[in-house]
Amino acid sequence: MGELQGPIPFQLAGIDHIVFAVDDLQKAVRFYEDVLGCHPGYSYPQLGMEQVWAGNALIVLWDYTHPGGTDAEPPVKGGRNLDHVCLAASPFDHQSLRDHLAAHGVEIEREAFHGGARGVGNSFYFRDPFGNKIELKGPPPHPDEG
Repeated sequence: MGELQGPIPFQLAGIDHIVFAVDDLQKAVRFYEDVLGCHPGYSYPQLGMEQVWAGNALIVLWDYTHPGGTDAEPPVKGGRNLDHVCLAASPFDHQSLRDHLAAHGVEIEREAFHGGARGVGNSFYFRDPFGNKIELKGPPPHPDEG
């Protein structure tokens, strides 16, 4: 690792969700529900996406052949089909996180505000040194936060 660049501006709370790229959404949903006992989660038919609960985490099944799945990364022939892993984080200051990642030479690919296992929250997407896509997702904002 490199030199410490100051305190890390968040704490990990666990895995929020993983995203599998699939080409047969109904077959995938049946497998995770019927074989593994997952329970139905959120549904995003316009994106070609179904989510199923695996305990307190979500498994996201994203059909990269669906017209709404154009952002999903299809598997490389003979390769893996994991789009990304989402790590659940404590609340964080956005600029402190940006500064922290930049200090470590990590480029933010995208920032978003959307759903996950803990509800809707802020997400930062970046890659690890091996090219794996990571989403770091904060908890839902507290109702009385401005």
